[in-house]
Amino acid sequence: MEIRPLVNADIPAVSALLRGLAKEYIVHESSPDGAASFLAENDEMGVRGFLARGHVYHVALVDGELAGFVAVRDRSHVFHLFVDKRWHRRGIARRLWEAARDAAVAEGGEGSFTVNSSNYAVPVYEAFGFVRVAPMQCVKGLYFNPMRYPAPDGD
Repeated sequence: MEIRPLVNADIPAVSALLRGLAKEYIVHESSPDGAASFLAENDEMGVRGFLARGHVYHVALVDGELAGFVAVRDRSHVFHLFVDKRWHRRGIARRLWEAARDAAVAEGGEGSFTVNSSNYAVPVYEAFGFVRVAPMQCVKGLYFNPMRYPAPDGD
């Protein structure tokens, strides 16, 4: 497996993977308007916009094929982390997270991160050392669990 920074040629595959997995693991719990809004904001143009705003993406490739990707905003917020279902439970999400974390710290990040996790991904983030910092939220019709890494002092 290779993990490397995203290049423009990766964007169509990243967008397709994101939208397919979002339909199954994220927006199925959302309002129809929330689902439509999320999917519209996360198409190819959306990914290009996130890149233009400074989000840093890494991709995982297995035999040259996209297996997953991660994006971090502001060196402190895990914005996207998706792994193709064929590659679940093989450590790819962890390796993507570690690559993104290390890159953010190398670029001046403090090493603390937040994520708005789907219900499905909470156990994955907990395995990485994230903890919930608030009850499940709903914003613009999308449900998520605010989490933080490392655990806040006293937790």
